[in-house]
Amino acid sequence: METRPKSMGIADMGCSSGPNTLSNVKEFIGAVEEACRKMKEAAPEFRFYLNDLPTNDFNTIFQALPDLYRELNAGKDEGCPPVYVAGFPGTFYGRVFPDNCLHLVYSSYGLHWLSRVPLALYDGPNPNSSINKKSIYISGRSPVGVCEAYYKQFQDDFSLFLKSRSQELINGGKMVLILLGRDGPFHVDRGISFLWEILYQSLATLVDQGDIEEGRLESYEVNFYAPSKEELEDEVRREGCFKIEAIEKFEMDRNWSSNISYGNAVAKAVRSIQEPMIAHHFGYGILDKLFQLYGRLVDQEMAKEDISSTSIVLVLTKF
Repeated sequence: METRPKSMGIADMGCSSGPNTLSNVKEFIGAVEEACRKMKEAAPEFRFYLNDLPTNDFNTIFQALPDLYRELNAGKDEGCPPVYVAGFPGTFYGRVFPDNCLHLVYSSYGLHWLSRVPLALYDGPNPNSSINKKSIYISGRSPVGVCEAYYKQFQDDFSLFLKSRSQELINGGKMVLILLGRDGPFHVDRGISFLWEILYQSLATLVDQGDIEEGRLESYEVNFYAPSKEELEDEVRREGCFKIEAIEKFEMDRNWSSNISYGNAVAKAVRSIQEPMIAHHFGYGILDKLFQLYGRLVDQEMAKEDISSTSIVLVLTKF
């Protein structure tokens, strides 16, 4: 097993194009260099593969690379080991990289986004309208079958993700996956579902104000699923190529230094992911009004009740 490679392949699945993208690169390099110093060995060269959907702004990342290289070499007499960065556009629900080229796969808050809205939600008498009326995700109002449809889509997607990465990682390679999840077995988890409930309320308000048609709202669903710890474990065991090294749940910290409210921060985060789907379904004209309303309603809800979302970190080793 190749444990101390001369060339180390690291993939960031769902890298986005914000400041965290290259910050992660610096963190990985710093951690490996420190480990090599302790072992009194030379650090390897680094191959970073940045993956996201083709619509991601990879040009912004590439334009920032000269500054990254200057930072990595600053204060080092012999400079930083060679660092190669490449963009790999495409969905991570399927193959992205060649066989056995990766030593580490990292994904932060990407795997709770499904490859598509479950098709089973449109198996009712009207194929253009979801069976999940008065909701855009799993809620207490959802009819029988909605939970199963979302869970089945998650199983299909996560299984394909694991199978694809098992072919791209070397034996002994690791994955570190962070995603939103549920705190228990019940699908209507307050920490997650309230965010989608408020988005539904915001859209319903725009229906009342005549900005969007009610039929458009009734046919909209989100491509999202928050799995439980047990569901993740089940899929890893079923795939069969990975050993679970660690799996932990933690609550999201709502305290940070910022000049915007929690609701507005949540609205920006949700908009960054959902904007293309919402714009395609309802039109671009509602976006500013919708997310201003959404941020305000989130703040109002949080003033009445302290609600925390659950995240899960999963560490896997390929065997």
